[in-house]
Amino acid sequence: MRKKILFNDDWLFHKGDIKNPTSTVKGLMYIGAKTERYHIGPACKDYFAEPDSYREDIEHKSERWSRVTLPHDYIIEGVPDVKYNNALGFFKYENAWYRKNFYIDKEDFGKRITLLFEGIATHSVIYLNGAILKRNFSGYNSFEVDLTDMIKYGEQNVLAVYVNTEEHEGWWYSGGGIYRNVFLCITDPVAVDLWGIYAKPKYLDDKTWSVETTVTIRNDTDKKIDAKAIVSIVDKDDKIVKSLDTSTTILGKDVVDVKVVFNVNDPYLWSPDTPDRYTMRADIYTGDIKTDTYEVKFGFRTVKIDPDKGLFINDKHYKIKGVCGHADCGLLGKAVPDNVHRYKVKLMKEMGANGYRTSHYMQAEALMEELDKNGFIVMDETRWFESTDDGKAQLTALMKRDRNRPSVVFWSVGNEEPHHTTEEGRRIAKTLMSLAHKLDDSRFIMSAVVHSPDIATVYDELEVIGINYNWNKYEYVHKKYPNKGIFSSECCATSTTRGWYFEPDTTRGYLPAYDRDSSEDWKGREFTWKYLGSNDWLLGGYQWIAFEHRGEAVWPRVCSQSGAIDLFMQKKDAFYQNKSHWDDKPMIHLLPHWNFEGFEGEPIRVVAYTNQPKAELFLNGQSLGVATIERFGHAEWQVPYAKGEILVKAYNPDGKVVATDKQVTSGKPYKLMLTLDNPDVTANGQDIAFVSCYVVDELGNEVPTAEPLVHFIAEGAGKVWSTGSDISEHASIYSPDRKMRAGRIGVAIKLGKTAGELKVIATADGILPAILKTQIK
Repeated sequence: MRKKILFNDDWLFHKGDIKNPTSTVKGLMYIGAKTERYHIGPACKDYFAEPDSYREDIEHKSERWSRVTLPHDYIIEGVPDVKYNNALGFFKYENAWYRKNFYIDKEDFGKRITLLFEGIATHSVIYLNGAILKRNFSGYNSFEVDLTDMIKYGEQNVLAVYVNTEEHEGWWYSGGGIYRNVFLCITDPVAVDLWGIYAKPKYLDDKTWSVETTVTIRNDTDKKIDAKAIVSIVDKDDKIVKSLDTSTTILGKDVVDVKVVFNVNDPYLWSPDTPDRYTMRADIYTGDIKTDTYEVKFGFRTVKIDPDKGLFINDKHYKIKGVCGHADCGLLGKAVPDNVHRYKVKLMKEMGANGYRTSHYMQAEALMEELDKNGFIVMDETRWFESTDDGKAQLTALMKRDRNRPSVVFWSVGNEEPHHTTEEGRRIAKTLMSLAHKLDDSRFIMSAVVHSPDIATVYDELEVIGINYNWNKYEYVHKKYPNKGIFSSECCATSTTRGWYFEPDTTRGYLPAYDRDSSEDWKGREFTWKYLGSNDWLLGGYQWIAFEHRGEAVWPRVCSQSGAIDLFMQKKDAFYQNKSHWDDKPMIHLLPHWNFEGFEGEPIRVVAYTNQPKAELFLNGQSLGVATIERFGHAEWQVPYAKGEILVKAYNPDGKVVATDKQVTSGKPYKLMLTLDNPDVTANGQDIAFVSCYVVDELGNEVPTAEPLVHFIAEGAGKVWSTGSDISEHASIYSPDRKMRAGRIGVAIKLGKTAGELKVIATADGILPAILKTQIK
């Protein structure tokens, strides 16, 4: 039966190339031209690679190897330097090696042994016992490596992975290393293939659905076999709703598809409001012996696009309130564990988002699962707009993995390609669309166009139109394609710096935290949602971007500033502005802080973001007036600064106060404080706990301008992994000492494998320390 084993522990790592001398004799050249071609160097099974150890019976090398746990990004271990590429985050990119020793029991002889790499940045070569098994030329696709023929059963096997980061696939931080999960998979030779179930629900009538289901079965024996598949729909209570079986004959070393069609009456439906799913299960038999069980989640939902009225799921209208996302995290680089993906989705949903764009590549399976469970409307994007073998293979992998997810509504075959306006681009689009239709004809195919969308040739072929920016082209494109749905596939790249309420500071790289229109194309959040919200024919949009990401930076800043959540997982004012646009629950958010000592009498711009029609501001108890707010707008006052308190009240249409917020002039820093932001963590050796550090005065008011140098210690169930506060600081994120900027520091705690108490301590000169204690299960 199937075993899927997380393969993240006990890897050896070496940063940098390891040069081996070229042999001057025939023998090594001869044997190196055979299946096991590497007998020297780090790909060789007998190569000595140990961290700081000594043996008398072996030749020692001069390289420095270390033990690492995946996911692992070694580029983030460096420090930014202005001499390196700004788009890539100002980091030095180097190549590297990984090695791992492992055993496969003799009892597994005859079974199929594979590895699933979810992502290696960037190009990689996989070796087993000196033999090359796989070359991969993208840093974003997941891929399988079949080890079966080269495995030594009951003996030590040596896996080696070479990582080359010399070529880049984007204009953002690329990272380097085995940065996503790796799984060892052991199956019977007669089993379901990787991503080998495709369930395609189709609404018929009167609450009746058909579910055409394809199961791809492998026969990795060298004999012809007869196999049976029992395919079942299982509900969320683990009860079988329907079950069908089918039989087939499979030739040796062959793969076949078998199909069954279910009729299901009145299933529960998946939607952004009720993201309920079913399981499709395939049990495979040869004779009376069950050889495999394989499951995928899927959901029942209808999706319709009306070119004049928008997007409808199960006949209910939804406006896409979407965000784009890169795969990294400021405190972790690209090595993002599963629990952080879950936390990211939680924050996006709290902000009011209901859509996510996988910009601009196949993203982690854990993230996709969480989006599915939380009802997001997903635009799933492939990395390369290419009709090459590699380009088609990457699109195939993306679609096979994700085509059962009800959250996936759009397949995006490209982003901001100059060829979107050429005849070559038209031909590429048609080739990719033909492939996509074979893989899944139940979703809409589109591409994100930024270059001259008014003359984009690909729009003639694509099923839905995505426009990046280009606000002055929307009306024209709508008239040109009146029968196609249109949405903003990328918008609102407005840069803001958390806690900075002055004009831009180019010396430090800070930008005003207030929303604004940066240019004719880079409009602010207010303009964007007024435009999208007032035009029914627009499906909605995907805002650039949910989280600040490394790269696309201007020195001394190390990251893009477009995110609604900052590089170190702290909410910005933009988070609450989005919430005012996207969330129906009454809310109001007031900015800026009220610590402007030395500015007495000077006018301060005070802004409130709310989803209510009126807001009233008070300074030290005195009303400064009621502002009437148009939908997706904001309230604003110019207030001569006087220390004390500013308070804002939000009034609903009936004149009732339904939300308040305030900012208080704080006293001097008195005590550090720590909060655990994502308590849903486990002692599994993988999870990251995020802790926020801030400062309060003697009355308990937060000090938003505090700037102490804070030292962090963790004891018990975890260790301090990284810290960060200032997007223009260039020290290593792995330092436990961090200068606070704008009153906040983000801290990542790496949890071990032993449950128990986690104690985090923060200390700073002249301020009382903070101690956070929590139990980790």
